[in-house]
Amino acid sequence: MPDPTSTALLAVAALAGYLSGSIPFGLILTRMAGLGDVRSIGSGNIGATNVLRTGRKGLAAATLLFDALKGTVPVLVGWQFGETVAVAAGAGAFLGHLFPVWLGFRGGKGVATYIGVLLGLFWPAVLIFAGVWIAVAYLTRYSSLSALVATVVVPAAIWWFERPTTAAVMAALSAIVWVKHHANIRRLLSGTEGRIGQKS
Repeated sequence: MPDPTSTALLAVAALAGYLSGSIPFGLILTRMAGLGDVRSIGSGNIGATNVLRTGRKGLAAATLLFDALKGTVPVLVGWQFGETVAVAAGAGAFLGHLFPVWLGFRGGKGVATYIGVLLGLFWPAVLIFAGVWIAVAYLTRYSSLSALVATVVVPAAIWWFERPTTAAVMAALSAIVWVKHHANIRRLLSGTEGRIGQKS
């Protein structure tokens, strides 16, 4: 039988991670800057890419940083109790960003928080993610495709480093990233996805 204490600890870690991940920094920062509700422009998303559409690069960068950190911090706290607890906290943070209770469970697409979780769980994987992203972006000029390819490579790389628990959970999170990018995938297939540096 499973240890009730361990099960409770995992549940608490996942919940704490979820609450951290559900903080909508993109929305908070744009409102504090007097720009209104970021969900009313562009894609209607709360992530850094949509914040960038306000023309405020600094706010977009801050959103990217905080969205990543809200994945990293719960993981680092979770590590005090072992890898499984850290993974549970990271998964919770990721899901909190995608489905924040404060915003009717309508959040971002999760790439920044995904990277933040990676940073806390296995930092070399962030370097792999960045390398793949840069290579694909250089070849195709598609930001979305770069992120999607990187989320496929990362779990396989983590598995190669013999971290099966982390690899399995990151594979699941990668699948969710793909689902959340369904509109981008449709545009990629139809050739209408915007390229990096392309003016609208």
